[in-house]
Formats: sequence, C-alpha cells, structure tokens
Amino acid sequence: MAKVKSSYVCQNCGAESVRWVGRCPSCGEWNTYVEERVSQSKPRSGLVEVSRSAVPKPLREIESSNEKRLNTGIEELNRILGGGLVPGSLVLLGGEPGIGKSTLALQLALKLNKLKVLYVSGEESARQVKIRADRLSDGESNCLILNETLLDNILTQSQNIGPDLLVIDSIQTLYSDTLDSSPG
Repeated sequence: MAKVKSSYVCQNCGAESVRWVGRCPSCGEWNTYVEERVSQSKPRSGLVEVSRSAVPKPLREIESSNEKRLNTGIEELNRILGGGLVPGSLVLLGGEPGIGKSTLALQLALKLNKLKVLYVSGEESARQVKIRADRLSDGESNCLILNETLLDNILTQSQNIGPDLLVIDSIQTLYSDTLDSSPG
C-alpha cells in the first residue's frame, strides 16, 4: 500500500514546504499555504514520467519535422502560433482581466466549424457564452458548450464526446475532488 504524506503548497506561487508556514518565503504572501496529500508509491519527478533510459542528445542529432498545423481561421493567431495549432498541443492564453482571452478562445472555437469543439466555461453561464457567440459568428458551428468546473466531469464529458478541440475557459476555475487545494 502506498504511503500517504502531506505537503504544504503556496496557492499563490506553488512553493512547497514540509510544514505549514504563515508567510510564503518565495512570494511573501500571507496565509497561502494549503495542505495537499501526496502518495509516496513512486518518486515524484514532476508532471511527466521520466524514462530511465532517456539520455540527452546533441541538438544536431535530433530529427526535425514539420508538424501539420491546423489553420485557426484567425490570421494573427496563426502567426503567433507559428502557422496554426499543432494537433495534440496545449496553448495557454494569458493576460490581464478584460483583455479578451475568453473572446479570442470562443472566436477560435467558432471559426473551426469543420471540427467538433467542446468549449468548457467555468466563469460564464451557457447563456452568456451564447450571447458572445451570436456577436462573434453568423454561421453554424459544431461547438458544444459545457458549464463545469469539476475536472473529473470535464474529462468524462470530453471522453464521451471525443472533441477535436477542447477549450477550457478558464483553467483557474477548475478543481479536483482528489486534491485538497483550491481551484486552479
């Protein structure tokens, strides 16, 4: 059976501590440490499982390829993405509140009308998303709207639907029942 251990994580900057501290030594914020339970069945090496046979290679020995990119239908977004979306990739939109991240994400979802798109909204109701969509698009779309913030439910719906593109607006609203941390 896996040994369960507690770790304390700053919800502001992600710094970890073996015990709770009032003020985070990394970012200086007060009362941001939250206990998270960590299973000790495997050594923690980050988010990606590292192969024991992986060894560094010189860059010149790595084979390059031109990944097929998906035209977003938004010329400037294609330019920023190096020619469009790479299938299987993850793109994180960042910026100040009100700058247009949700509008851009929805515009992208609506432009890709030949693809099945699942747009998950954790901040706005389906009705609010529909109002914005009516303003941005005049055509039909294969965009499905899901109001949800529980990660397990989003993953279940995504597996059931099998979308070509999954848009989550916004990642900071998501939470999991398996973690004792705050959303995001």
